[in-house]
Amino acid sequence: MNTENTFKFAQTHEWADLEDDGLVWVGISNHAQEVLGDVMFFQAPKLGQQVKQGEAIAVIESVKAASDIHAPVSGEIVALNEAVDASPELVNQNPYAIWLFKIKPDSEAALSSDLNQLMGLDQYNSSAGA
Repeated sequence: MNTENTFKFAQTHEWADLEDDGLVWVGISNHAQEVLGDVMFFQAPKLGQQVKQGEAIAVIESVKAASDIHAPVSGEIVALNEAVDASPELVNQNPYAIWLFKIKPDSEAALSSDLNQLMGLDQYNSSAGA
C-alpha cells in the first residue's frame, strides 16, 4: 500500500490507490471521516459488481449522517475488506491505511482516463477545505 501522498482523490472524498497488481484500492479521506464522526456501519458494494466512475456504490454511516461512497474508477469489485465489515470504526483510526474495497479496472486506457480526472492530495485538501 502506498501513502496518501501518492493517492488520487475524488471530489466526493474517496481515495484511490493503484497497486502493483493493477488493482485500485479504495477508501475515504481523512476529511470525510472527520465530517462523518464515529463510523458505525458500512454497506459494501457486491463482489463482482461492475461500477462506473462517479457512481454511488456503497454507504457509510455514522452517528451524525449517512453518506454514499462513489467509485473513483470504473471496473469490477474484486475484494471487500472484511475487517471494516466487522468493525467499521476502523475507518476513523487511520482512513489512509484502511481500504474498503478493491476495483479491477476495465482496461489500462480507461484507468488512465479515470485517474486523470482525480486530484492529488494537495489539490484535494485545498478543494475540501482541509
